[in-house]
Amino acid sequence: MTVLQELLQTEFNFEAIEIKKIGGYDNANYSVIGDSSKYIFKTYVFSKDVLAHLEAENEVLLSLDCNDKCLFPIPQKFSDGSYLKLMEIAGEQHICRMLNFIDEKFFAEVDHSHALLTSFGGFLAGLNLQLQKATSYVLQARECEWDLQYYHFSLAYIKDIPNAHDRGIVEYFFQHFEAQVLPRISDFRRQIIHGDYNEGNVLVKNNRVVGAIDFGDLTYAPLVYELGIALVYSCYDKYEPLKWIASALKGYNAVIPIEEKEVEILYYVMVARLAVSVCRSAHSRKTDPDNAHALNSEKHSWKLLNYLLRIGPIATEKMLREVCELPKRKELLADVELQKRLQVLSPLLSVSYKNPIVMEKAAFQYMYDSAGNSILDAYNNIPHVGHCHPKVVAAGQIQMASLNTNTRYLYPELSGYAEHLLSKFPKSLTKVFFVNSGSAAADLAYRMAHAHTKRKSVMVMEHGYHGNTQIGMEISDYKFSNKKGAGQQNHVLKVAIPDTYRGVYGSENPYSGLKYAQDAIAQMKEFGNTIGAFITEPIVGCGGQVPLAAGYLKTLYPAIREQGGVCISDEVQTGFGRLGDFFWGFEAHDVVPDIVILGKPMGNGHPMGAVVVTDKISASFSKGVEFFSSFGGNPVSCAIGKAVLEVIEEENLQENAKEVGDYYQALLEGLKSRFNIIGDIRGSGLFIGVEIVKENSNEPNKALAQHIKNELRNANILISTDGPFDNVLKSKPPLCFSKENAKEVVDCLERVLVIANSY
Repeated sequence: MTVLQELLQTEFNFEAIEIKKIGGYDNANYSVIGDSSKYIFKTYVFSKDVLAHLEAENEVLLSLDCNDKCLFPIPQKFSDGSYLKLMEIAGEQHICRMLNFIDEKFFAEVDHSHALLTSFGGFLAGLNLQLQKATSYVLQARECEWDLQYYHFSLAYIKDIPNAHDRGIVEYFFQHFEAQVLPRISDFRRQIIHGDYNEGNVLVKNNRVVGAIDFGDLTYAPLVYELGIALVYSCYDKYEPLKWIASALKGYNAVIPIEEKEVEILYYVMVARLAVSVCRSAHSRKTDPDNAHALNSEKHSWKLLNYLLRIGPIATEKMLREVCELPKRKELLADVELQKRLQVLSPLLSVSYKNPIVMEKAAFQYMYDSAGNSILDAYNNIPHVGHCHPKVVAAGQIQMASLNTNTRYLYPELSGYAEHLLSKFPKSLTKVFFVNSGSAAADLAYRMAHAHTKRKSVMVMEHGYHGNTQIGMEISDYKFSNKKGAGQQNHVLKVAIPDTYRGVYGSENPYSGLKYAQDAIAQMKEFGNTIGAFITEPIVGCGGQVPLAAGYLKTLYPAIREQGGVCISDEVQTGFGRLGDFFWGFEAHDVVPDIVILGKPMGNGHPMGAVVVTDKISASFSKGVEFFSSFGGNPVSCAIGKAVLEVIEEENLQENAKEVGDYYQALLEGLKSRFNIIGDIRGSGLFIGVEIVKENSNEPNKALAQHIKNELRNANILISTDGPFDNVLKSKPPLCFSKENAKEVVDCLERVLVIANSY
């Protein structure tokens, strides 16, 4: 007979006893069958805090009304009349207690219906009404690792989550919990709550919830925390979770009406609970990999966390308000907002789509409009590592709260970021000049080229675009050749875009890049002035996402330099790993430019730009008037820029761009084989263009391209169009875009094309 068997027989007068160890998170539990009764025997490593908490828990349990309709564990007395007993196990002192066993099925063991979910919520509300009467200074002072009031205990475990992007999701939700919930926390109803009303702690009989067990997470907390936790576990293993949440909430609200301010934060409470759960599961896997009890919900938690990320807070709140019969959330209407905009801004600043979108929030590759729609962003290349990426957000917040000044002062953020950025470039590019946009960078690059060569003349690419400054407009064919543009100036030489789809040398000619380069060299020789600089994008965005033909830059760069000019690569759109195979677009052409222009993705939406140059060009520029940018290279920008680089590295986003981009283009090629209105698919990584043409020809079909763009928008997918004929669909999503996202875009595109073909 074991020590435990002897203790139980002595204390409870069992003639026969059967003991079986069962699962537990941080204590040992045993199923005990004695005579005709069944119990749960629980042991805890002794500490004064644990003893106090168990005493408080027993007091609460003994205060509950336990009957046929409400079943709860009842503490059993030891022989001395106490409910807790100290016992030495394996040389260590433990606290022991006995609870009656409730012989009903767990919520996790039965088939679910919406009626059961309504009962799930209603029973919890009834329990909460009972718990309102309970008081305990011990529970009010308790700091429990699962209590969302102490969510920060779990922050240390984020590092144990193996996937970097998953870590980012958790950090994002914790950030928003801090921003949306904590500042208002004193406004909410507080009481003792169960704290862990989950599928393994809820008891069911005849399709109704009749009981709850495991009160080990009792704490004094906002009542909305109790509800958020319960709603998570009501649906986290289900298809279309919001529908199940609605049923559970309906049951709860019928007993305890939910307050409007609680509904406003309930989404953030739910995702915070899930974030705590996956953090603790990751830590348990690392420290106690055999603890199945601690790990069994992890898969479902991640599934629901990603679902709620996709659905977003606005749609969730909208549903919650409807169930609770609360006033509708105020929705910003597009026509009203457009009129407000036109009152203060010029109509020259256009808006996207026939049906403009009022955006309110965003996360990674998703955006949320005011109506609550979750919109897949397959278009915006500025939030390079994802909208509102938590590491980038935190970097800006922390640095802004510490120091933000200009480069006339010394601060390590500047040199640290510059070193990290320059490490991504060939060794010949050694100096960086920080500005606030790609446009400012293009302007500065031209000035530097002029200072170095003493020549104003510049060779530019057909359809090229390099910014909105005066110089940027002068060197951008996309702007100066526009029917409203200023026209081409005498010092500007424009060369034909080496387009293998529409160009004169066709798509089958392996030497088309060489031929285009030879044509450009011939034009350069005929031009009246020696070219001081040649500027182009490696993939010409406004030209219709057109990659420069292979061999073009390899042939042209030496010719530019031979006659005394410098070569400028505009990497504003193609840089920072977007192309998948290469970190910079010029690398795809096996060339090294003299000047590189950076912008858009540098700050993930924070306004940043830079020019990276050789020592010689930097030295030439330094002989002129002092260069200074009030905001370029400020500490906040440097902190943000550094965070962007770190996210690209930590989350392997360049590799993701390659893998997802290849898959994306393969799906598009499959469509092309079926629909002859797709003329060409081109690009690299997550920089993709789809040329839409008229049937059985390569004649541009602008009308259909616009139709497709707007139909995808109506299906809550963002793409856009570009090119000289505005007939090229362009997709340049955040680099966290997934294969599932790519398939969603292509599936929707297919549906649009099928319908379009039927007319």
